Amino acid sequence: MKNITYLLSIIMVLLTTACTKDFQEINTNPNAPTTVQPSLLLRQVIYNYGEEMSYEGFVAGNLLSQHFTMIDFNLFDRHDLTAPQVGGNPWPVLYTNLRDNEILLNQARSNPSAAVYEGPALILKAYFAAALTDIYGDVPYFEALSGQDGNVTPEYDSQEDIYLSENGILDNLRKAVEVIKSYNGAQTLEGDILYNGNLADWINLANSLRIKYLLRVSDRIDIRNEMEEIFQTVEYILTNNQNATFDFADGQPNNFRMATLRDGDFNLFIMSETSEEILKELDDPRMERFFRPAANSGEFKGLLNGPDASATSISVADFSRAGTMFRENTGVLDANFMTAWETHFLLAEAAQKGFINEDAETLYNEGVRLAFEYWQTDLPPNYLGTAAAYQNGDPIEQIITQKWIANTINGYDSWIEYRRTGFPKLKTISASLNDNLIPVRMPYPTDEAALNSSNYNAATAENDNSVNARVWWDVD
Repeated sequence: MKNITYLLSIIMVLLTTACTKDFQEINTNPNAPTTVQPSLLLRQVIYNYGEEMSYEGFVAGNLLSQHFTMIDFNLFDRHDLTAPQVGGNPWPVLYTNLRDNEILLNQARSNPSAAVYEGPALILKAYFAAALTDIYGDVPYFEALSGQDGNVTPEYDSQEDIYLSENGILDNLRKAVEVIKSYNGAQTLEGDILYNGNLADWINLANSLRIKYLLRVSDRIDIRNEMEEIFQTVEYILTNNQNATFDFADGQPNNFRMATLRDGDFNLFIMSETSEEILKELDDPRMERFFRPAANSGEFKGLLNGPDASATSISVADFSRAGTMFRENTGVLDANFMTAWETHFLLAEAAQKGFINEDAETLYNEGVRLAFEYWQTDLPPNYLGTAAAYQNGDPIEQIITQKWIANTINGYDSWIEYRRTGFPKLKTISASLNDNLIPVRMPYPTDEAALNSSNYNAATAENDNSVNARVWWDVD
């Protein structure tokens, strides 16, 4: 019996040793790496954000900003924003890319061989954070990317802090410019599908974004000195060759996602009455780029946003569908992060308001020219001398309207700029589910109430998560 007991003890020792020795190495899948090269992370966050938010901007942002109307399955177009259907839930897109970008930023700061990625990662962090807070208002930010440290219920931060505090949007953009300018390593920026590794172009992007976000908060803080300083550097996006964009393809897997929707879903999106009126008033030839003539009449025809499909019979053939570049020929489209035309419109507004010392009309005219060039449309010789003339009415309305037209694939930006400026003048929709009010923020997703309840409750205590509660920079 003693021999048997002894033998069993030896077997148990051997089994225990066999099960624990090199356990981690043996049980690690060599084909499933736990770390990712910074070049792959950079490519991933740029592509994923650009692809996902271009689609979101089309199917949801374009409804909020009244570029397009949705004729059925359209609770979102009727302003029930808690019921996203084809689109209307950018929250997970934004946080996924913020998380992945934070991994890239941490790699750049901890590994000298990856230091070249720090500046671009800071720029992308600022860009993603601005989209997040401009769409939702106060959001988890400073604690939101610390899940690996065990914090899975981050506090909501005020939009003011997200914009103005250390490691916030504007601070990260300033730091990015400094980091890139001081970088003297030999490692090149690989995986860069925006600029093919050109760090000077990233500086231009950072400064164009600084101009954009300074204007966004200009009703809250004095931006004159910083805006004039940036303007005098001339280190911002000046030409369409410097745009922060990447091309979609005509075929899968890299075509614009609207090309892969079923015909029935794609045909739900038609020209809005707002688009029809603005483009026809300007006699704007870009109408033919963005839309197709109605099948029944051969004319361009829009519909007032937010129809109640259960009470109204709507034939797609009576209205203008989305143009061929959004479906059959998506190779002419870009995922658009920042452009020369937007930069010039921002500078024109800054000049008009006295934030920089420059002729606003000259900047506006160049913005229009660049926007037509971007959309591959010839600028009519008399376009800037008629309804589109800078002095034809309110110059700020002219600037924002032209920006609105050019932002057709970036509908969320159009909606944000409308909330900031009141332009262009959007319409009361057909069958509103929001008391005939145009929403001024997106509601937090319902998952937040369940997964981060105490912080969610604190954030919504005053406004009950209302889509009519203005964000911090949106001064009435």
